Amino acid sequence: MTEFQSNRVFTAMAIALVATLLLTLPSASAAAEADGGASRSPSDAAPVPVAVADDGADAASKPRPTTCRPKRCKARDRVRSILQRCRRGRCGKTAVDDTYAWKDLFDGKTLDGWKVPEFGGEGEVSVKDGAIVMEMGSAMTGVTYTGELPTDNYEFAWEGARLDGIDFFAAATFPVGKEHCSFVTGGWGGMVVGLSCVNYYDASDNETTKFFDFKDKRWYKFRVRVTPAKIEVWIDDEQFVDVTREGKTIGIRDEADLCRPLGIGAWCTTGGVRAIRIRKLPPG
Repeated sequence: MTEFQSNRVFTAMAIALVATLLLTLPSASAAAEADGGASRSPSDAAPVPVAVADDGADAASKPRPTTCRPKRCKARDRVRSILQRCRRGRCGKTAVDDTYAWKDLFDGKTLDGWKVPEFGGEGEVSVKDGAIVMEMGSAMTGVTYTGELPTDNYEFAWEGARLDGIDFFAAATFPVGKEHCSFVTGGWGGMVVGLSCVNYYDASDNETTKFFDFKDKRWYKFRVRVTPAKIEVWIDDEQFVDVTREGKTIGIRDEADLCRPLGIGAWCTTGGVRAIRIRKLPPG
């Protein structure tokens, strides 16, 4: 074979090789497209634009950004940090103080924290419909609180209803400094209210004696406030007792002795009590 012939053969082979490559490239591209681009690198994909709504009337119709704006994220994180510090009491602001908040003494379901004194002839005591029901006995029926209590600068509140009978149905005994006193709710035939006792005189015959026409099966709100200066009592937000303590002897009747330091009782009457609460008062 001559040199000229050799060159012709080499040129033909090169042309055939190039033609083969050109023919195979389109088929490879088509295969890549057919399998959904699985053979492509993630970096080959075109970037997806983030839609951000412009200010204006059509802002609501545009999609919200899928990424957080840096300023908004920083503001959110700062608020979250402040809230966490405040919960731990380190935010520099005064934490909420519940020292003087109302505290429930009755959970409305059980007699937890209470005991039933044995007065002799007392009726049954139970919890019904969110209230303590003291059934009519031959004398006193009641309950006594067994937890810790303030003895001065406090308010004590409860709700009571006369369910059956004609005498006091929710009389409360409570501490007054080192002594104790009772607020009678409808004694001596159903209408007398007042403190027992002041200067050894009971609620029917002292400066706190008043009369109130209690309706059967109606709930009344009672609230007692004891401070170093006074003993005050309200019925449904109307004040009935406002007596100074200075120079007076405060005490209780013997029948209420088992209700100390804090208790509620009914005399020959079925009474109900609920919403029993207490709170301390700030000095002064």
